[in-house]
Amino acid sequence: MNRRDFLKKSGVAAAAAMLGAQGLSLARAQEEQTYYMVTFLSGISYWKDAYRGMQDAGEFLGVQTVYQGAEQFDLTQQTAVLEQTLGAEPDGVVLTVINADGLKPTIDTAIGNGVPLVTFDADSPLSKRYSFLGTGNYYAGVVAARYIGSRISSGKAAVVTVPSQNNLAQRTQGFIDTLAAEFPAIVSGSEFIVDNQNTSEQAAAGLAALLQADPEITAVFSSNAQAAIGAAQALREAGMTESVAHIGFDFDAGTLDLIDNGQLGATLAQGTWQMGFWGTLFAYMVRNSKIESISDWMGAGISPLPPNVDTGVTVINRENSQFWRPLTEL
Repeated sequence: MNRRDFLKKSGVAAAAAMLGAQGLSLARAQEEQTYYMVTFLSGISYWKDAYRGMQDAGEFLGVQTVYQGAEQFDLTQQTAVLEQTLGAEPDGVVLTVINADGLKPTIDTAIGNGVPLVTFDADSPLSKRYSFLGTGNYYAGVVAARYIGSRISSGKAAVVTVPSQNNLAQRTQGFIDTLAAEFPAIVSGSEFIVDNQNTSEQAAAGLAALLQADPEITAVFSSNAQAAIGAAQALREAGMTESVAHIGFDFDAGTLDLIDNGQLGATLAQGTWQMGFWGTLFAYMVRNSKIESISDWMGAGISPLPPNVDTGVTVINRENSQFWRPLTEL
């Protein structure tokens, strides 16, 4: 199966086959519409699969899609990008949130102005956004802890993460809580957290310092792709690759190479295509008044969409890594 066939099988063709020709005709927009995806750290590969899902939804619905993002991990910059996007009068926005409280006013303004906005991957749960589609991050941390617990019987577990980022903090908490409840001989906590500041360089430097300070580290949970690459480097340079159990989060070509080369035990893949595809459909359904759960959901003051959709995680290891390889070519 070539790359195009692979993408089509998982995208538009599958959705069209589900609805059939008549359903597809009814679903398609009857006027020109444009939907935007807005992220932070726009240059990282993680967002590509989410936007592929949005593009597939756009093709399915007959609407235009645009990708916008703040280049830096910076709240002020993402707020400015979101405000510029809203100024373009979009038909809908699919947004990942750098800071839940920081973006709440802009999200609420968008909803108040009639823009269908849903969040994905990282949420602002107290905002007026219609729905959040993403990984159940706390439970993802549970999965990571159980992976570690199945490979070591005791020791200390480090977490390489960005403590200020809400979704990563949830993963960390799920990991620490589950170790304490189910694997009490494996100790973790705030004293074993490394702030990688969303770069592999900081992950490598931070974990290297922790390994020198505490050689009893026997496990590492890296909560994002950059963390996993940097942490693997630190373990390799310390000669501890084989003695330390290591699970990452997200994937790219470098992460899959580490798994295949035996330098990373596993990583957790998120349902990024689902976030982009269904997030766009959600915004489209609101924009085109296709929600009929009651006679007037807006008048009743209720959300027309499910407030939270868990798109799940999958453990990638040496045995199944080849199935994610085509996505790294996007």
